[in-house]
Amino acid sequence: MIKQNGRKILNNYPITSPQFVALQWLLEEGDLTIGELSNKISLAFSTTTDLVDRMEKNQLVERVRDIKDRRVVRIHLLEKGKIIIHEVIEKRQAFLGDVLDDISDEDMEHLNRLLDLLYERMKAVSGK
Repeated sequence: MIKQNGRKILNNYPITSPQFVALQWLLEEGDLTIGELSNKISLAFSTTTDLVDRMEKNQLVERVRDIKDRRVVRIHLLEKGKIIIHEVIEKRQAFLGDVLDDISDEDMEHLNRLLDLLYERMKAVSGK
């Protein structure tokens, strides 16, 4: 349901779900090459290139040459992309806040413990 609501929120912006994920990675990690971004978002190199082309056309990102190695091109998040990411995340958090609004403090503590446990178990299992 969170994902469905997130998609509804994205309908108000000129980006797709995969573009949103790519923009989040760029915001979190900084400038990335197409190959690095491709690995982060688990898409083929060619698909990621098309994705970046569309985002560049919408002025969400730009391609910049690496200062140390001019052969390397990095994808740089532009201000318009940052604004969209922050707005969408804020709206998603507001939705989740509304959902959790009537839950008691005790239940919230219990939920947090269970989510922490789930997260730790996922990390342990994926590390095997």
